[in-house]
Amino acid sequence: MIIIKSKNEVNKIRESCRIVADVCRVLKKEILPGVETRQLDKRAEGMIREKKAEPAFLGYRGFPASICVSVNEKVVHGIPEGKKLEEGDILSLDIGVLYNGYYADMAFTTAVGRISKKAEKLIEVTKESLYCGIEKMYSGNRLGDISNAVQVKVESNNFSVVRDFVGHGVGAQLHEDPQIPNYGLPNKGPFLKEGMVFALEPMVNLGGWETKVLDDNWTVVTKDGSLSAHFEHTVAITANGPEILTEW
Repeated sequence: MIIIKSKNEVNKIRESCRIVADVCRVLKKEILPGVETRQLDKRAEGMIREKKAEPAFLGYRGFPASICVSVNEKVVHGIPEGKKLEEGDILSLDIGVLYNGYYADMAFTTAVGRISKKAEKLIEVTKESLYCGIEKMYSGNRLGDISNAVQVKVESNNFSVVRDFVGHGVGAQLHEDPQIPNYGLPNKGPFLKEGMVFALEPMVNLGGWETKVLDDNWTVVTKDGSLSAHFEHTVAITANGPEILTEW
């Protein structure tokens, strides 16, 4: 069941989203060659707690860190350990916050120093595909319109959409209905309505779409070892269309 939020509930989600967007903005400036992924995790947790919020991922189903840090071929759910970032890496951060009873969820991919043109293009197209999906978030459209818009953007640039992991509703729970695939047919699925709040999150690979989970039971990587990028916004459907609550 897709939960319709009241304006008061959307306001509470918006407060959480401001926190997570602030954390992402700060961390992006600190992503440099030589930085350890564990440092980014501790920095994020500190900032979140300073704002009287909680890291949404810490302990969630046993996840051992406050944020997900995925480097290069890691798609999502990377565990921040002792790895030092290197020039030419691409890094995806996925951060969730719980504040005043409501969740926010956000992700972005960025360059570590200078990166290849292919990697730059992958990041650019993945981000653009997120906004293509957001542009379909109007009352009266259908869920499949979002999914299809993401897929068309990605595949028209000869990249592939990850199919094993999806976006989701968000609110009083971190993961709510509906699941939102990043591929599919338009004019399918539930109708969109004012008050719905979704976390849209395209995951896009330079090579094939297939993935596998590493032995830590968390880290998802591309099966062919190709690079992967990930962007996510928490977005509310309003009377005037989509409002990106995690906008920087």
